[in-house]
Amino acid sequence: MSSSFAVNGADRERLLAQYPQVFQRSFFKRYGLLLTAGGVLAYLVICFFAFNVGPAFMQGRWDRASSYIQDWYSWRAQPRLRFDDGKVVPQWSSRGQYPANANIDWLQPLQNGGYAITYGNTDNRLDVTPARVDVHVDGVSYPVMITADAVTAPANAPGEIRQDGSKVIVDYGFAGQAEIRTSQVYVQRRFLGWANFFFDTRSAFWGKRWSDLAGLAFWGERIDPAQSNLSKMQQDFLNNDVWQHADILSKLMQTLVMAFVGTLLGTLFAFPLAFIAARNITQSRLANWGMKRMFDFLRSIDMLIWALFFTRSFGPGPIPGIAAIFFTDTGALGKVYAEALENVDDKQREGVKSVGASPAIVNRYGVIPQVLPVFISQSLYFWESNTRSATIIGAVGAGGIGLKLLEAMGTNADWDKVAYMVLLILMVVFLFDNASNAIRSRLIGKTHH
Repeated sequence: MSSSFAVNGADRERLLAQYPQVFQRSFFKRYGLLLTAGGVLAYLVICFFAFNVGPAFMQGRWDRASSYIQDWYSWRAQPRLRFDDGKVVPQWSSRGQYPANANIDWLQPLQNGGYAITYGNTDNRLDVTPARVDVHVDGVSYPVMITADAVTAPANAPGEIRQDGSKVIVDYGFAGQAEIRTSQVYVQRRFLGWANFFFDTRSAFWGKRWSDLAGLAFWGERIDPAQSNLSKMQQDFLNNDVWQHADILSKLMQTLVMAFVGTLLGTLFAFPLAFIAARNITQSRLANWGMKRMFDFLRSIDMLIWALFFTRSFGPGPIPGIAAIFFTDTGALGKVYAEALENVDDKQREGVKSVGASPAIVNRYGVIPQVLPVFISQSLYFWESNTRSATIIGAVGAGGIGLKLLEAMGTNADWDKVAYMVLLILMVVFLFDNASNAIRSRLIGKTHH
């Protein structure tokens, strides 16, 4: 059985008269979404040209960006081969990548007083002497001549060898590169992984295999009679001169303390002040208005600005960081708390008030039980967020791992150490995120999975 429904002219007129808002929508209701999308697109196009996005991408040093990314998961040995009295003398950077007089397989002396540098295999290597550098690319040798005034690449040099003014640059890709000058050769030899991450070259455990380290840790003869090998491993790891684990972990703990204490103080101060700002709790409109404006002032100034202000006032250290988090969180939490208080169920308050309870008792039993889970949940979220923010404000002088991160980035040669600190921060944020989610879930009566 089938049926059909048809609307005649009279019914159509009746429906139009009875429900005009359905059939006769305004212009903005009909085309508002399309106009909004067009406006956003036009705004993005204007920004594209106003901020020179196209030229910025075209002029970007993408090769340098690639090198920085490679530095995150690899390390560079950077000796300088100086030309001194007809000999080639290697000099090393201060990171102590090899012990003194170490036998390095990729940097070997030649019989004529020079050095051979291999990049993965002997088909790609440099034979360095004070008068010339023989650059081998895929087994073919290209002599680079060195005089007192300039370095000259051969005319038939491949793309790996490039003349750059009075110097020549040799690029072997990920394996590394070299910069040949009149007085020395700057060498960058790259390897996957982080060199000397666990033990520096001063440690007796440097360069040993994992099986050998396990044997020394649990049943090997003591290296230092005064302590066990396991204890000495821990000591050597923390006192690693290159990676500075003890200092970095100490700065990380300082950052966590800054975030925790700043959030705690913000919570303790915002809690009572929010009762003054809530219109249904404090009847004075002047007090409500004044407290809310104070919250606006505290949170409208960015945490980074507060950190700069307190750093100038108290000097570098964790105190400016704690104060910056405290001021910002007092304003932000105060606003959130006050809004939660203004939306409580008045029936519970009236029930407590009907037995003749004082205002303090009314708030204690009629208001706080309703808003306490929300308050704690918001404070936990701010604590988690401030763990990240404390890293940023530390970079402007407030101490913590942020300052250490900025120092490593400033050297432009410690990007592996930057990656190490970023991973530590990510791990801490991940742990705090899961912990705060678990606590918040319990507070609102849900099972955490």
